[in-house]
Amino acid sequence: MSVFESVEKGPAIEVFALNRAFLDDTATKKANLAIGAYRTNEGKPWVFPVVRKTEIKIASDETINHEYLPVLGNDAFTKAAVGLLLGENSAAIAEKRAIGIQTLSGTGALRIGAQFLRVILDRRVAYYSNPTWENHHKVFLDAGFETLRSYRYWDQEKRKIDFEGLLADLEAAPEGAVIILHACAHNPTGYDPTQEQWKQIADVMERKKLYPFLDSAYQGFASGDPGKDAWAVRYFVDRGFELFVAQSFAKNFGLYCERVGNLTVVQRNAASSEAVASQFTLLVRGMYSNPPAFGSRIVATILNTPELRKEWMECIETMSGRIIKMRKALFERLTELQTPGTWDHIVSQIGMFSYTGLNEKQVRVLIDEFHIYLLKSGRINMCGLNENNVDYVAQAIHTAVTKA
Repeated sequence: MSVFESVEKGPAIEVFALNRAFLDDTATKKANLAIGAYRTNEGKPWVFPVVRKTEIKIASDETINHEYLPVLGNDAFTKAAVGLLLGENSAAIAEKRAIGIQTLSGTGALRIGAQFLRVILDRRVAYYSNPTWENHHKVFLDAGFETLRSYRYWDQEKRKIDFEGLLADLEAAPEGAVIILHACAHNPTGYDPTQEQWKQIADVMERKKLYPFLDSAYQGFASGDPGKDAWAVRYFVDRGFELFVAQSFAKNFGLYCERVGNLTVVQRNAASSEAVASQFTLLVRGMYSNPPAFGSRIVATILNTPELRKEWMECIETMSGRIIKMRKALFERLTELQTPGTWDHIVSQIGMFSYTGLNEKQVRVLIDEFHIYLLKSGRINMCGLNENNVDYVAQAIHTAVTKA
């Protein structure tokens, strides 16, 4: 008898199962709006020209070896990542109150940050938005958080943020609770608080002594302007909050498989930096020992070289511009078709995703009858749309809405 006989098969991860189904689908007309990755107007993955050029340069440099990185990562990378997030003129950087820890992409930053909060600071309660990226719950649960709750975020009927509900739920949170916030391009809704709303969120969190943990997966990718996309983070830091920010370089550098991430830690003063870094060193040592080098070298080289950074800025402007164009195209097609309901939210949202408002029955029609793959929540990746399929997708949505 095998010790593994009692192991039950776990549930499929929806987004990856949908991607597999799309790849296996032999239909001539199909669309993948599920997987969270950028696609060109031809529906292909895009390696940024500046990334390709930089990785060739790194691979050709015979002075570079494959020795271990320090436990907390590539120093040139972490400093560049913190600088990109907080701004080169940040007082927190100048006063040495902000440190960076290289992680296994944004997910790894969330996990190592959650582990620190639970093990070192004994935080037990965390809140995330309803809805949120589905992995938030699992990451914090696996880190040992005992109580995971949601705060209201999306009003399905009005198709906008339920801001009164959000504030009420934060008011009801216990002192010291960790609040997971999306820094920009909220996943899955695509709706971010306004600057005035961010200020009100900060007011409540400051008064209630709640701990901000911001998830920044789309800096630069959302609007094409890294500074604009980091506004909420910088505002919280300027107000004096101590906080964590999980940074991913998957979307904004196209380095999905390289797992390049950073956890930015902002403290009230620099005196605690050495102790904090030492505890992160021990946590990382017990998890994966050292981070990988290649992706961090690419990001560090680009961000620290002015002419390469300029080329990178042009790349993120290209991506964000194409997404905005596809939002407008889908909205216009649905409006022309007189599809029932309101679709203004498609052009009001920002970033990779759109929370369409489609229900599960309508989603099923799109998948089964039109071979258009999307999450059951109705979330679609706008990058999956292009000039060749937007008419087909709009007509399919129209049919699904009027039929189901």
